[in-house]
Amino acid sequence: MIRYTDDIAEVDEGMLHGFFVGWPQPPSAGQHLAVLRGSFRSVVAIDGTAARVVGFVNMISDGVLTASIPWLEVLPGHQGKGIGTELMRRVLEGTESFYSVDLLCDAPLQPYYARFGMASVPGATLRHPAALRGRAVRGDGRPTG
Repeated sequence: MIRYTDDIAEVDEGMLHGFFVGWPQPPSAGQHLAVLRGSFRSVVAIDGTAARVVGFVNMISDGVLTASIPWLEVLPGHQGKGIGTELMRRVLEGTESFYSVDLLCDAPLQPYYARFGMASVPGATLRHPAALRGRAVRGDGRPTG
């Protein structure tokens, strides 16, 4: 039985394993939990029989006009069951007053997000891989200290 909640206080690090498949350096469970707790909105899918998170989505926002969805992920063994669709439906609920809700993804995933009314637009990103290893970096990408 899958249960959805936006009460991240229910989640602990032990429930957050197996995510970030294919990442060169996945965030730690502690970093993952901090992201979920620090986001404007987060929704998780919990497998009640295994007491673990099997999917999550988070949104960051100014709370007025703009929001961004940086992460949506469902564990490989739970994909294709509508969990990602339900997570997206829940995180987008109530965002009609925002001017924009942005999401960056690879081109093959754009048709998936089009189902939620999202349009393909040009974008840009700046990534600092060292941040995933817990090292602080300056604006120019060099480690601090």
